[in-house]
This record gives sequence, C-alpha cells and structure tokens, in this order.
Amino acid sequence: MRGVVLAGGSGSRLLPLTRVTNKHLLPVGKEPMIFHPIRKLAAVGITEVLVVTGVEHMGHIVGTLRSGRDLGVDITYRVQEEAGGIAQALLQAESWCMTSPLIVLLGDNIFEDSLAPLIEEFDYCPHIGCVVLKNVPDPERFGVAAFDADGTVIGLVEKPKDPPSSSIATGIYLYRHGIFKVLHDLVPSGRGELEITEANDVLARRGDLHAVHMTGWWSDAGTHATLREANRLLEGVGCAF
Repeated sequence: MRGVVLAGGSGSRLLPLTRVTNKHLLPVGKEPMIFHPIRKLAAVGITEVLVVTGVEHMGHIVGTLRSGRDLGVDITYRVQEEAGGIAQALLQAESWCMTSPLIVLLGDNIFEDSLAPLIEEFDYCPHIGCVVLKNVPDPERFGVAAFDADGTVIGLVEKPKDPPSSSIATGIYLYRHGIFKVLHDLVPSGRGELEITEANDVLARRGDLHAVHMTGWWSDAGTHATLREANRLLEGVGCAF
C-alpha cells in the first residue's frame, strides 16, 4: 500500500495566516500540520508517500519536508495546477501508484486512531473504496453519509442543508485502482471542482464502498476554531503516534 497526502487548496478559511504560507505548514502541537498525517503513515510501515499541493506553495512544502527521510518516508511530489477539488488532486496519483492500493489522507486532518486496523480490514474486503466516518455536531460542513435500515452506507452528499445523518466522511480514504475510472467520469460540481464526495457516492450506490467508524478524537484543522481544537487535542502528546 502507498500513501497520498493532499495538501492543496487556498486556505481561505484560515486567512490571514495563509497569506504567509500553505495552511498545512501551520503549527499543530510541536510540528507543522502536515507532519501528522505523514507520521501516521510511517507508523504503519507505509514509506512510499505522494504529496500533492498547489503551485504557489510547492517551494515551502518541499523545503519543509525535503525527501521525507527525517520522517521515515520517501516523498514524491505532484503539483495541482488549479484549485480543482480533492478528486482532481487525487488524479495526480494515478500513474505514480501503478496498481498499488492507496491510503489517502487530507493534510489538515489530525486524529488519534492508528491506521493499522483500518488497513487490515480493507485488505479483507472486496470493495474499491473505504471511507472513515465520524459523528460530529456540524455535519453540514462536510460530506455526509446516508444509511439504509441495516446501517449500510448507501450514499454521500456534500455539505447538505438538511444532513441525512451526523456521520461525516473524514479525510481518510482507502482505494483500489478502480477509483481512477470513477474519478475520470466525474464532472465539475457547481463549485467548479471534482468532488471526492461524489466519487464516494458513486461507489456507495453501487455497493462498492466500505465504511468504518472512527473511535478516537479527530479534527480537520481547516478553520481558526478547528485549528485551535487540534492544538488542544495534541497538547502534551508531542510527536507520539
């Protein structure tokens, strides 16, 4: 399995901090935010890591992470030339991953759980994709899961005004190579982006999406409030993963 860390986007919700640098380089705990997902990958033995970011901050990202050796990984970089959404960013991994399965982490996700049980479970399921869900008090900010009477995910909807549940898709995804056919078939949303929620919805509706509920704490660190929360959660944790 290979790892992909997505670190693009304009970071507009974190202005004026993101006038200085990419949001994923802002400190969370004792390290830049992006160190946390990379350390999670290294902790389970995933050493081949692709980092995707935008043109304007590539120099800062490369200057901070370098080869990845200090974090125990070997980093390859790809540029997302415009803000085209998470799904478009993930397409940058198609040739790099060859036929390997992928674990995809959004670079602003800070979480407690180990990735090991998730990867082991995915190894034994036949689905193309897997999403990690978390119950939150404000699901309308995220991609929200809809369930049938048996508790199976049957769809996902992006930032709904009337959420079908309180379970949101965190920025942790596992995919087999078939995901790229789904991504290529997407059309831009009203925001002009290729939405990862739509890709996961396609998989869910055809019964090809597995779902796992996260048990530990999680924060997306993408707003001033959640950045403060992520720092609070990591207080005293340091670099332990």
